[in-house]
Amino acid sequence: MNHDRKLRLGAFMRPVSLHTGAWRYPGAYPDANFNFAHLKSFAQKLEAAKFDAFFMADHLAVLNMPIEALRRSHTVTSFEPFTLLSALAAVTEHIGLIATASTTFDAPYHIARRFASLDHLSQGRAGWNIVTTSNPDAALNFGLDEHVDHDERYRRAREFYDVVTGLWDSFADDAFTRDRESGEYFDPARMHVLDHKGEHLSVRGPLNIARPVQGWPVIVQAGASEAGRQLAAETAEVIFAAHNTLKAGQEFFADVKARAEKLGRSRDAIKILPGAFIVVGDTVEEAKAKRAKLDSLVHYESAIASLSVALGHDASKFDPDAPLPETPETNQSKSGRERVYQLARAENLTVRQLAQRLGGYAGLAFVGTAETIADQMEEWLFAEGSDGFNVMFPDLPAGLDDVVKKLVPELQRRNLFRTEYEGKTLRENLGLERPANRFFETA
Repeated sequence: MNHDRKLRLGAFMRPVSLHTGAWRYPGAYPDANFNFAHLKSFAQKLEAAKFDAFFMADHLAVLNMPIEALRRSHTVTSFEPFTLLSALAAVTEHIGLIATASTTFDAPYHIARRFASLDHLSQGRAGWNIVTTSNPDAALNFGLDEHVDHDERYRRAREFYDVVTGLWDSFADDAFTRDRESGEYFDPARMHVLDHKGEHLSVRGPLNIARPVQGWPVIVQAGASEAGRQLAAETAEVIFAAHNTLKAGQEFFADVKARAEKLGRSRDAIKILPGAFIVVGDTVEEAKAKRAKLDSLVHYESAIASLSVALGHDASKFDPDAPLPETPETNQSKSGRERVYQLARAENLTVRQLAQRLGGYAGLAFVGTAETIADQMEEWLFAEGSDGFNVMFPDLPAGLDDVVKKLVPELQRRNLFRTEYEGKTLRENLGLERPANRFFETA
């Protein structure tokens, strides 16, 4: 067991809380998702607490749920990730800025250029969360009548990654000579034309921006299906995982890191960070009461709609007091659907109970005092269930304040989390190597 291991902590910030009742919680900012002053203060508090990254998830459609449920959801509106993170880059200095961008509904040249720009603007703090987009309604916003097949989305994503990283390597690090005497701005011999032609993509290049500060922005991935795990093993440097139990976390940790090793990658080249919903109280009972209050603010319409989304099937016709019936697989997130069935079986939940759990937040949750939560995080770290966590807050600002003022100092007291940033870039702070340019030797 490596007792020198330190936790990596990201903050999952879109929406600012995943819990459906969060915006209604007493003292919470109901407009926090779309209020820059609030988001700026959150980012600065997280940076003061030495968090690794501000993680901006994204949706390319209003969530596909009935309007009666949707009208109660704070996920309806949010800033576009690059716009927000570019603004936050100007008011922070150290915290990483991770944005979600879809390989299914965007062009690799756009993605490469935006992330390179964010990396330069932030002086090396950008990260790309690669998603294939599971919401079928997103397809309707991009000229398609139906969603792209699951496995095809992942094949395109793998090629997309190769193109984007190839575009980031368009210029050698020393390509821009800016020699006033000779009048040469850049050395043409240090520019590479990608000229990619593949199954899904045709991109000439080169990218019209200098190589990112980090070489490449940090690559983040979240898929848990077979195709998702393989893509992560091949490409990811951070994995946003979703496991409710330490046993499941350990299985995923071992599987993905073994896959990476078979591909010639170091186990430490991938940091696995499960999402963790954290509710801190001065006593365990107080923390549990906070969670119960949050769950009580979830309307049944929202709850049953969340279950429908997770299953890819209309659950409103199910008997609410009966066990969850079998439903056919759909062309959505297979791993997410399976987690719903595992939860229902493990806790013998009725449709109503399951819907209420999903309507709030049904994933991994640490609910207790700073000490009991630190115990759980320490166990996950040293039992190789994770390399850290993507923290989700129950309400804003109080839930975030509880984490940074109570939990983080306890983790630091145990020498489980940094007291100062290790470097200037997101890669340096995560302990990740700067990738070599595949087309040019380092000068």
